[in-house]
Amino acid sequence: MIPWIQATALSLLLAFPVLAKPSFSEYAEGLRQEAVERGYDPALIEQVFTSLQFHERVVTADRNQPERVETLDTYLPKRVSETRIRMARERYQRYQEQLKEVEARYGVQGRFIIALWGLESSFGRFMGNHSVPSSLATLAYEGRREAFFRSEFFHAMDILAAGHIELDDMKGSWAGAMGQSQFMPSSFLSYAQDFDGDGRKDIWGNQMDVFASIANYLKRLGWDNSQTWGREVKLPENFSMDYAIPRGTPNRAAWLREWARTERTLAEWQQLGVRRLDGRDLPERDIKAALILPDNEGGRAYLAYDNYKTLMHWNRSYYFVTSVGYLADLIAAGE
Repeated sequence: MIPWIQATALSLLLAFPVLAKPSFSEYAEGLRQEAVERGYDPALIEQVFTSLQFHERVVTADRNQPERVETLDTYLPKRVSETRIRMARERYQRYQEQLKEVEARYGVQGRFIIALWGLESSFGRFMGNHSVPSSLATLAYEGRREAFFRSEFFHAMDILAAGHIELDDMKGSWAGAMGQSQFMPSSFLSYAQDFDGDGRKDIWGNQMDVFASIANYLKRLGWDNSQTWGREVKLPENFSMDYAIPRGTPNRAAWLREWARTERTLAEWQQLGVRRLDGRDLPERDIKAALILPDNEGGRAYLAYDNYKTLMHWNRSYYFVTSVGYLADLIAAGE
């Protein structure tokens, strides 16, 4: 480097030093000041921030999410295993009366409630053991999605302030998803239900609140109880992939536009040569469906009804949503 340029660069570095990232303690103090400004009870603030900790394993989990080289054919047997099917059918029978009550109020079939419950937390057995406030504060501090996780942190404060759960019991996944339904705090505030009227929306330990919260989430986002989720279908040879929604559509708005562009009535799909998996004609129902290819061309194909679109609000993954529908169908087959 030319000496005068080198000297100039050095002087600039000295004049404008790189600001060091604040420590987690300093970042947490900023959260505390915001909590004070938001008007939370001083006792709650003291309780939360005294226990707040940085969790390195949360950052590690966030940064090291695996790049999955997987297909639906390898995913489904793991997520919808024989053990899970057996447990789902047993829970469905055990909670028949409770599920009927929830279905009567919210209009969501019990088999889908059980399927989501089973896939999210293995029927309440695995809810995560991370402190939700600490996980969210850690992820906000880590910075890649600071605005989102900082907002979720204060939503968690709102839940504590309302008395729905005690701080020591507010456990969840490393990403802050909580309870048997694995709601993020914002989803809890929007959709959680106090079904039994005890004053608490308890998605950790109250089974009726868990079922009602899952059902309310789906109903609020457009669930149609007169339909199922979709069906696997057989495509004709040389079928144009332009009729399908591409996998990997970048965001929800773009995906919904693709749904609107590609959906057709079952009669129109029939005319295009689409058939049930066993080769029979499609049902003669006046409903629309979109064509979903979870593994793109060459993989399985599904005609997805509006309830599939609703489930995609829950988790925008073709694999996850298809596994919910698949498990729900297997529950019904075991009745």
